[in-house]
Amino acid sequence: MNYNLNQLSAQQQKSSAYKAVKKLLQLIAHEKRNLLLAFIAIITNSLLQLLGPLLIGHAIDAYITTKQYRGVLITSGILLGMYLLALVTSYLQTKLMGSVGQRTLFTLRNTLFNKLQELPVAFFNQNKAGDLISRLNNDTDKINQFFSQSLMQFIGSIVTMLGAGIFLLIINVKLGAATLIPALLILFFTMIVSPWVKRKNAVNLKSIGGLSAEIQESLNNFRVIIAFNRRDYFRKRFHEANQHNYTTAIGAGMANNIFLPVYGLFSSMAQLVILTLGIYLIASHQFTIGLLVSYLAYATNFYNPLRQLASLWTSFQVAMAGWDRISQILSLESNLNPVPEQKKMAATSALLSFRDVSFAYPDGKEILHHINLNLEAGKTYALVGPTGGGKTTTASLIARLYDPTMGTVLLKGHDIRSYTATERTRKIGFIMQEPFLFTGTVKDNLLYGNEEYSGTDKVHLEQAIQETHLQKLLALFEHGLDTPVTSGESISLGQKQLIAFMRAVLRKPDILILDEATANIDTVTEQLLSEILNQLPATTTRVIIAHRLNTIENADEIYFVNSGNVIRAGSLDHAVSMLLQDNRTS
Repeated sequence: MNYNLNQLSAQQQKSSAYKAVKKLLQLIAHEKRNLLLAFIAIITNSLLQLLGPLLIGHAIDAYITTKQYRGVLITSGILLGMYLLALVTSYLQTKLMGSVGQRTLFTLRNTLFNKLQELPVAFFNQNKAGDLISRLNNDTDKINQFFSQSLMQFIGSIVTMLGAGIFLLIINVKLGAATLIPALLILFFTMIVSPWVKRKNAVNLKSIGGLSAEIQESLNNFRVIIAFNRRDYFRKRFHEANQHNYTTAIGAGMANNIFLPVYGLFSSMAQLVILTLGIYLIASHQFTIGLLVSYLAYATNFYNPLRQLASLWTSFQVAMAGWDRISQILSLESNLNPVPEQKKMAATSALLSFRDVSFAYPDGKEILHHINLNLEAGKTYALVGPTGGGKTTTASLIARLYDPTMGTVLLKGHDIRSYTATERTRKIGFIMQEPFLFTGTVKDNLLYGNEEYSGTDKVHLEQAIQETHLQKLLALFEHGLDTPVTSGESISLGQKQLIAFMRAVLRKPDILILDEATANIDTVTEQLLSEILNQLPATTTRVIIAHRLNTIENADEIYFVNSGNVIRAGSLDHAVSMLLQDNRTS
């Protein structure tokens, strides 16, 4: 399955957005009460703002022109009370929507992170970590900004515009229609330009993700940069990514700022129309000065929100561009979820079997061709072969990090896909070439993902380590279980492999896969690991991938993996001769 977010088809992206919008509505469903209160506050605020010009126009015609100053003072008092109430409602809507925005951001990030945890290894192989971080941090924050700052202003502006438009038409239909014609031109302009603005922002957000990915890659490989003195190479790559981000940011900025001057131009045209026709109507005694003042105020209340909508619409387009990127992830489904067995499998005594298994990575050539393989309980199997021959791929299929493109993998006679992730990881332990540890202590990393020892104290954990014969390995760490583990260089790569080894053994799996697990370990410690492996329960099956031939000399079965085939090699000498022959051929 293709999980590359940059290669999703237009139809997939459209479907993703549709599903994700539904998901967003579900995420904010619990905010209905706060959204309703905020909506009531913004309606009240808009109505109060709209009543002001009507009172002012009435005061001019009824009190100021007739010099009834008591009426002017009363009207002024009413206006002051209205504007103070409008201040309170404005504060309430800001507070309510600010809290809604932050809670939505919290929920959205949790949902997105949980979705990332559900996706298979293939997803992370096909997408850069820096880009995923950008989606999780930057893109979600764009949505939060829209919710907390723009959404209610957006609604408020629309309500104010509608109310002002209604008042304009009620006061004078012909003048109102002439005043609103520039608004139709604005609507037409917005409909044409908005897709272009959204595309520009989408490109900019993608470039931000690319820049984040470049920074992360450079920092993760900084030791290599120093060792090979290639600062110039990574400086050039960063400059290119930064330049691309700068170019897209300029394009997005120009697109985002195109609305404001255009809206301002049409607003000025409307004011000119009002003054021209208004003065004509006053001269022909069809209009009063107070109504003209009210009319100008309502026109301002109509077109000023349009100017606000220019910037708010930009915020909306940015949020939607970010939402599209988030929705792509939310719409993905793992292809490694448990599935019911389609048919009854033939009885087998093997612990694990490959039945006519073939495998190919997305957009790549086939790695394995029609493999049939049986692993018996309690035996040790070695996979040897040239680099890139398919050894790690075979081990990954055993652990169901991937599913075969053809054929079936059976675990204890059942389709391995029918097991839940918890059941499968309890039965299969995998020590990878590059072990990953979490920041914390050795104890924290040993207990990670191990339900049997969840919440156990230090004493009981040390007892479990004694029972599994791991105490000599633990002694290699200066502070034992309390040895700190950080993302830096607090421990060596070899020590990380030892922790990964101990973590896997403590789970007491039925199958233990060691993929170059001793590559960074000295000979003495490697001998110690061999002793521990020999003391595992008699039913534990060991699958060893190693380039050191002494590591596999005691294997019960040796398989040569190359060119899509897994062939029983027989003896160690035969495996060596096959490797030498392959090297000569290549």
